[in-house]
Amino acid sequence: MTMATLGKIARRTFLIGTGLVAGGLAVGYYYYRKPYPNPLEDELAEGEATFNPYVKIAPDNTITLIAPRAEMGQGVSTTLAALVAEELDVRLDQVIVEHGPAGHAYANTTMLEEGVPFPHFDESTVAELMRSGMAVAGKFLGLQGTGGSTSIVDGFYKMRQAGAAAREVLKLAAAKRLGAEPGSLWTSDGIVTDPASGTTFTYGELAQEAAALAPPAEIRLREKSEWKILGKPQARIDMRAKVTGAPIFGIDVRLPDMLFATLRMNPYRGGPIASLDDADAMKMRGVLKVVKVETGIANGYAVIADNTWRAFQAADAVKAEWGKGTYPPDSAGIRQALEAALKEGDASYGRDDGNVETAFADAPRERIVEADYGVPYLAHATMEPMNATARLKDGRLDIWAPNQMPTMVRQLAAAAVGIETADCFVHTTYLGGGFGRRGDVDYAIYAAIVASKTEGRPVQVTWTREEDMQQDMYRPAALGRFRARLGNDGLPVAVDMRIAAPSIIGSILPRYFPSISPIGPDKSITDGSANQPYTIANYRVGGIKAPVSIPVGFWRSVGNSFNGFFHEGFMDEIAVAGGLDPLELRRKLMAAYPTAVNVVDKVGAMSRWGEKLPPGTAKGFAFTLSFGTWVAQVVQVADVGGRIRIEKVWCAADPGQVMDPAIFEAQMMSGIVYGLSSAIGEEITFADGAAEQSNFHDYTPMRIHQCPQIEVGILETAHRMGGAGEPGTPPSIPALANAVHALTGKRIRSMPLSKEVEFL
Repeated sequence: MTMATLGKIARRTFLIGTGLVAGGLAVGYYYYRKPYPNPLEDELAEGEATFNPYVKIAPDNTITLIAPRAEMGQGVSTTLAALVAEELDVRLDQVIVEHGPAGHAYANTTMLEEGVPFPHFDESTVAELMRSGMAVAGKFLGLQGTGGSTSIVDGFYKMRQAGAAAREVLKLAAAKRLGAEPGSLWTSDGIVTDPASGTTFTYGELAQEAAALAPPAEIRLREKSEWKILGKPQARIDMRAKVTGAPIFGIDVRLPDMLFATLRMNPYRGGPIASLDDADAMKMRGVLKVVKVETGIANGYAVIADNTWRAFQAADAVKAEWGKGTYPPDSAGIRQALEAALKEGDASYGRDDGNVETAFADAPRERIVEADYGVPYLAHATMEPMNATARLKDGRLDIWAPNQMPTMVRQLAAAAVGIETADCFVHTTYLGGGFGRRGDVDYAIYAAIVASKTEGRPVQVTWTREEDMQQDMYRPAALGRFRARLGNDGLPVAVDMRIAAPSIIGSILPRYFPSISPIGPDKSITDGSANQPYTIANYRVGGIKAPVSIPVGFWRSVGNSFNGFFHEGFMDEIAVAGGLDPLELRRKLMAAYPTAVNVVDKVGAMSRWGEKLPPGTAKGFAFTLSFGTWVAQVVQVADVGGRIRIEKVWCAADPGQVMDPAIFEAQMMSGIVYGLSSAIGEEITFADGAAEQSNFHDYTPMRIHQCPQIEVGILETAHRMGGAGEPGTPPSIPALANAVHALTGKRIRSMPLSKEVEFL
C-alpha cells in the first residue's frame, strides 16, 4: 500500500465510516466485515496448527498464544494471553506467549475509536456513531499498534472469542472421533474429556483435525462469575526473563556476521547537512563506513563499525556542518511564539457550553479568578535508548526492533529502501520503555537505510543516550490562560480556558505521511480540560495550534499530561477563592457523574481527607478522567528543613472492569511516578537551536529515595472499560502542585515545580 493510497483510504473511511455503520451501506461493507488473513499460516512449524491469528498448537501439546501488543513493562503480554487462555481453557503456565508478526489481522481499532472528539462519558447518538465510524476506519487501515491505553479494551472480546472458537473446534474434533455430541464433552487445562467413557485427548492430539473445522456460528463466552484466570492476579510471563537478564530487548539482538552502527542527526531539528568530513573517523580501528542518512524526518550520518563502542567513538570524530532549523532558536523565543498563539491564534473549541462571554460581561472584579499556566517540552527518557537491527538481503528486509507500531515499521521501512511492504518482516522484541516514543518509527527507518549499505550483513543501529535525548519526539510545551466567574456560593458559574501548544498530529503526519494534510483541530491540545465530567453552566475550552516546528509526539497520557495540571490546578484555585473544600467542589460539580463521585469519595476515605495534619504537612487533591479510567489522587507533602518531601500518594481508579488487579495497580503506580518525575525536575530547553539536556544528569527523573509510598484503590462501577497504562499520570502532577500550595501558600503555575521550591 502506497502512502498516497493510505491517504485516500484514511480520508474516505473517516468521511463515510459513520454511514457504513448507521446505514449498512453495501459499498465497502462486505470488505469491512471480512477478516484479514491469518498471518500465522505463513510461519507454522512442522505439524503445528493454527486456528486464528491468536492460537497455535503443536502435536506435542505446545500451545502458543499471540499477544500482538508491545510489552514495555506494562504487563500487557500476560493479560492479553489470559484473555485467550480463559476461553481456551488452559493455564497460563501451560502456554508460550509471543508477540507475533506484523499484520493487519492485529489492527487496534480502539485506538481510533477512542480518538473521537467526544468525552468518554458522552454516549449520545452522534458520539456513538462517530466511534463506530472510526472503528470502521481502523479496520480499513489495519493499523497494528500499542498506545492510548487501549490494548485490553481492544482485545477484550476479540481475543476471548479467539480462545473460545479454538476450544469449540477442538471439542468438535474430539466428538467426531468419539461419535459423541460436542456439548457433552468437557475441557480443562488443555485436555478434552468425554465424561461418559472417560476418554481424554490433549489439544495437541486434536489440533490438526480441529484446525480444518469451522467453529459454531454462536459461541458463548464465559460469564465473569465463571472466570478462572481473568479478574485475578497472575504471575507475569515476562518476569523470569527480566530478572535473569535474558536477551529479550531490541538492544540484545545478535545475528551471525553482524555489524554495528550509531547515528548523529542534525541537532537543529529538521535542518540539512551542510558538509561532512569523515576522514579522521575512517582511520579509526574497526570502522567500515560513514554514510549519510537523509530523510523527511531528520538528516545526519551513520557510522558502521565492528562493534558499538567503536562506532560511538568514530561518530565523535566526524566533522559535520549543520543547517539550522526553522523554529525559534531558544526557549525564550519558543515561549514568545506560544504566547502569540495564545493571545491571537484561532481556537477550536473542544467544549463550549452556555454563553461564556455573556456570563463574564457583568461579573464584578472580586468574583473573577484568573491564572496563566505553562509546561515545557519533555523527553520520554526510556531506559533502553532507541535502537533497531536490520538486514536487507536478496530483496527481503528483516527488522528486529522494540516498537509500538509494527505495521507502520513494515510499511515505512520498506518504502525507505525501495521494496514492497510484503517483503519487509518485523520482529518485535520486548521494549525497555516506550511511553509513546516507540510509536514513532524513525529508529527503524534509519536502521533500514543503514542496512542498505552493508551488502546483506545485518546491522544493529544503537543511539547514544545523548542522541536519544536530543533527537526525541518531545511532549509539546504548552501555555494556558484561564478565567472563572464565581457565584455567591463559591462555585463557578463560568469557566473560560484557552490552551496553546504545537500540534502532535501536525508534527507526525508530515514526517511519515506527507501526502496526508493535517486538517482540523488537534484534540490532544485540550484533552484533560475539555472532556472532564464537570457541570458548569458556561464552560468553554479552546485549543490553538502553535506554529513551532520542533518535532513532537505522543508522551505518556499525551495532552492529559499537561491539561491535567492546567485544569486541576485551576480548579484548586477556584476552590480556594470560593472558600470551598477541594473535594467538596468536585463532588458538587461532578454530581451528575456517579463514577466520578465514587472515586473522589474513595480517595477521600483512603487518605483520610480533612483530618488534622501535623504542622509542616499538607495534602493536595486532583481528578482526571483519561483513556476511559476515572482517577482521583491525593498527594501528601512535608516540609523538611525548608525542602519538600513527597511522603505518600493515594490513588482511587475506576476502569470499569479489571482483568488483573496486580498489574492494574502496578500501572497506576508507574503512571504516578512518571508524572511526579515530570513535575519535580524534568524539562527540555533550547539554546542556539538545539536541545540543552543530554543525559540523566541534567534531565532528572525521580530517584528511588524521592519516591513516595503509593496506595491504590480499585473500583469497578463504570459501565465502560478503560485503560491502565496512562491514566495514573495526569492527576499526580496537579495533586502535587496543589499540596505544595496547601503547605507553602505558593501557587506554582509552571513546571517543573523545582524552579520555585526544592524537593528532597
